[in-house]
Amino acid sequence: MISYISGTIHSVSKNTLTILTSAGLGYDVYVTTRHALELRVGEDIEMPTYLKVGETALELFGFKSKDEKDFFILLLSVKGIGPKGAMNILALGSIEDVQSAIGRGDIKYLTAVQGMGKKTAERLVVELKSKVHAVEKDMEIKESGSLGEVVEALIAMGYSKEDARGAISGLDGGEVVEVVLRKALKSLSVF
Repeated sequence: MISYISGTIHSVSKNTLTILTSAGLGYDVYVTTRHALELRVGEDIEMPTYLKVGETALELFGFKSKDEKDFFILLLSVKGIGPKGAMNILALGSIEDVQSAIGRGDIKYLTAVQGMGKKTAERLVVELKSKVHAVEKDMEIKESGSLGEVVEALIAMGYSKEDARGAISGLDGGEVVEVVLRKALKSLSVF
């Protein structure tokens, strides 16, 4: 299974990009339209991925952060939502916005997704409402202490909350704030 990819962007279209790896292989990766707009040909990129194995094709989906990939996998657990539908849901806005809509049962917001009807949106809310609240609480606990300070610092530097959370995933919250911030910036390829 291909769970992570690293290489140079060879081409970008509306919702796909081709990544040329150091081994000389090019992979087509589906991304959200919002994410595709941020990417440029010739940029080096690293991203978590999800591989869908179908009867006729292999499809690779790419994400800005591990949190985005985890939420994508959670969306796939809902009957009637496939990988492309889950990507369309992610394209609605930030993870926090979508989770908030699910948490408050905002069917109108969720039916703005291409191909999602009212019944599927209702099923999404019913099946994920409690899980979304659990994820939010886990993130609040994780962001206490030095990790929380690093997230706040990254947001103050202009990074989105989603990018800041992605940068701290896997870091040790017991270290000094400056050390954690340096590591988070390095993971964002800034430092």
